[in-house]
Amino acid sequence: QVQLVESGGGLVQTGGSLRLSCAASGRTFSSYAMGWFRQAPGKEREFVGSINWSGGSTYYADSVKDRFTISRDVAKNTVYLQMNSLKSEDTAVYYCAAATTPWVWRSSWNTPADFGSWGQGTQVTVSS
Repeated sequence: QVQLVESGGGLVQTGGSLRLSCAASGRTFSSYAMGWFRQAPGKEREFVGSINWSGGSTYYADSVKDRFTISRDVAKNTVYLQMNSLKSEDTAVYYCAAATTPWVWRSSWNTPADFGSWGQGTQVTVSS
């Protein structure tokens, strides 16, 4: 089992930037694909993007493409979500999640059921 802890959330103005971090501990982090999701009040958890185990491949939801970037630092057991040009509709609790199977990644993985371990989430609020 892997433990995940998100950080870096906060309040930012429209057009601003934030970088979220997801620190992992437990099972071998470097062999698992990772995903980012978000959930706004009253809405279902929404896929943001994912990254494969090596960091060489990423996939993003259309709503964040060209604004958000996912990366990972294997040495630090950390995945990042760089968010630029933030909009009010980006306001949500952001979660990172680890795949359930090592050495596998699919760009089609875009639902919470495709991932196993979850962090507790970090709040991002974008104000106009």
